[in-house]
Amino acid sequence: MKKTTITLALIAAGLVATPVMAQETKPDNWVGGYGMYYSTDAGKPQPAAQIDDGFGIGAEAGFRFDENWAARISASYLDLDGANGGNGESGPLLGVDAMYFFNDDLFYVFGGLYYENLDDNYQMLGYGLGKQWAVSDKFKVITELAAYRDFSESYYDVSAKLGLSYTFGAATQSTYNAPAPVVAAPADSDKDGVVDSLDRCPGTPMGSPVDEMGCDADKDGDGVINSKDQCPNTPAGTEVDGKGCAIEPDSDNDGVVDSKDMCPNTPAGDEVHPNGCTIFTDEQVSIEVRILFANNSAVIEDTRDPQIVELAQFLSRYGKTKAVIEGHSSAPGADAYNKDLSLRRANALKAVLVKEYGIDMARLSSVGYGEERLLDTANTKEAHHINRRIEVKVSETISVPKK
Repeated sequence: MKKTTITLALIAAGLVATPVMAQETKPDNWVGGYGMYYSTDAGKPQPAAQIDDGFGIGAEAGFRFDENWAARISASYLDLDGANGGNGESGPLLGVDAMYFFNDDLFYVFGGLYYENLDDNYQMLGYGLGKQWAVSDKFKVITELAAYRDFSESYYDVSAKLGLSYTFGAATQSTYNAPAPVVAAPADSDKDGVVDSLDRCPGTPMGSPVDEMGCDADKDGDGVINSKDQCPNTPAGTEVDGKGCAIEPDSDNDGVVDSKDMCPNTPAGDEVHPNGCTIFTDEQVSIEVRILFANNSAVIEDTRDPQIVELAQFLSRYGKTKAVIEGHSSAPGADAYNKDLSLRRANALKAVLVKEYGIDMARLSSVGYGEERLLDTANTKEAHHINRRIEVKVSETISVPKK
């Protein structure tokens, strides 16, 4: 009696058998128009069963909340043929749906409430599946299969839809700047830190300290150049031998004779005060950590990741440091959801450091920035991947022997 089976089978084959064209999508709203094939229940309406299949046109508007969830309103006008000697019927079909889009917009499923006014009023539950095929940045082809169940008479209708939609929303623009061209450094043939154009001693042995002219220097001014001076920190005025060391005994070779050395066991290489004790200087130590996450995940897959182990060792060695753990997300999704997800990612690392590595919780703080600090603003799968991350930057100033 009806051509429903062939029509629906062709569209279903297009939804299921067509190769997947995965795309990274940024949630967008859309409006669209469509044509539809509509098949009524064989017994509709009771008892005459005088309504047959037909066609309709309509329009819809959709609102994406994130990568997966959306809502839609639609309005259609149906023109159905008559059956069993009856006249055809026409009238509106209005609907409101909740929609769920699978990852990469592979396809979507929906369900909602519908109102139909033909020979009578029908209140129905509608549900089905479909796919939006991207043909450009803004336009998509809509294909959809749906079924409708009347609440009062238990009629079952079905439909197949083909249409075109226009998406709208904030466009994503890349802020990537090409790196500046590399300018070749001036030549320094003997690698002494003085460029050839200024080097008056171009054959200086590698590693030898030199003066501003590139010549072997005499750091301590004892008359013995550095490359031959075995005691390079001899105090000014000290009489030295041919090796640059004090003629008086200097057991630790720090340039201060034993009779004046207040620190007789200074480690080799340390620069010392005139009393023979090590001169200390401030030095900053730091560490940076970046860990990536799966989509919509705040789970740290490997708590023994080398970056986490190194961070824990750093915090243990420099016990006065405090770390701020920053959580970040990719751009897709609602702002509030992304900020909460990024904070959960930061708290996940905080929990690992406290429970598995014994770091004092009072030294750790966490913050979620959501999508506010994207590393890459492009709307691509790769960009979303590197943006789903946590970052930790810690630094401290310590005292170390001056060399």
